[in-house]
Amino acid sequence: MTVPEAVVAWCIQQGHGDITGLETVGGGCINNGVRLHTRDGASFFLKTNDSAPPEMFLAEAHGLETLRRPGGPRLPAPHLWDQDFLLMEDLPPDPARSDFWPSLGRRLAALHDHTSPRHGFDRNNFIGITPQPNTWTEDGFSFFAEQRLLFQGRLAHLQGRLPAADLRRVEALAARLRDLVPFQPASLIHGDLWNGNVIVGPEGEACLIDPAAYYGWAEAELGMTDLFGGFDSAFYAGYLEARPLPSGWRGRFPVYNLYHLLNHLNLFGEGYLASIRQALDRFA
Repeated sequence: MTVPEAVVAWCIQQGHGDITGLETVGGGCINNGVRLHTRDGASFFLKTNDSAPPEMFLAEAHGLETLRRPGGPRLPAPHLWDQDFLLMEDLPPDPARSDFWPSLGRRLAALHDHTSPRHGFDRNNFIGITPQPNTWTEDGFSFFAEQRLLFQGRLAHLQGRLPAADLRRVEALAARLRDLVPFQPASLIHGDLWNGNVIVGPEGEACLIDPAAYYGWAEAELGMTDLFGGFDSAFYAGYLEARPLPSGWRGRFPVYNLYHLLNHLNLFGEGYLASIRQALDRFA
């Protein structure tokens, strides 16, 4: 790949010298990732996407900056970004610590203790390449209904991926959220916390990448940890030790995860329709 000229210039301006090596890093399904090595021995992580939506990398950089809170999970610091790239701190892996999962649970609980009187965020962003609206809303039920479930459901219907009958069932479930979900404050959350966005970093620490940050329901964050591979049970033990949850929290995961399943329907196609219908059969 060709490294953007702005990245080459930044490395020189920061005193790191020329880029001496590129190391492809796999795992991404939307963006390309490489580790850059510079003449002074430093390394950086570069994400690129020639067809990225406008301001996608700006939004990600802002999310990273917002989520980097004392006591919370470690995330890479953003250094430089433009329309088609994001240059970040590199977090090279060491062998995982023995308390990898419980430590992550405690640190995520500390992040969730940062709350807002309103749900949303100070800018819209993206989950994958799907727009994620974050208009400030005082009522969490209205926020999750309108800007999460209904936004994704209507988008899927417009794209011809969600039949009208299924959209009506999404609408019915959204109207019942107060019966299904307890009141929760608006916590600062990563927003796209599946197994693939947890990496082993320096000193074996659990680190997070690829956020879709906003202030929303902490239980919704935990719900996604149960999708696409799941988290170790020690993670939940660590979280609950630091931040107890209302009873029945795990049983509510399918309600929250409908958002992510609808997003995957929009991103990747009808292979996710059966899982969406299972959730709708259970709750709508």
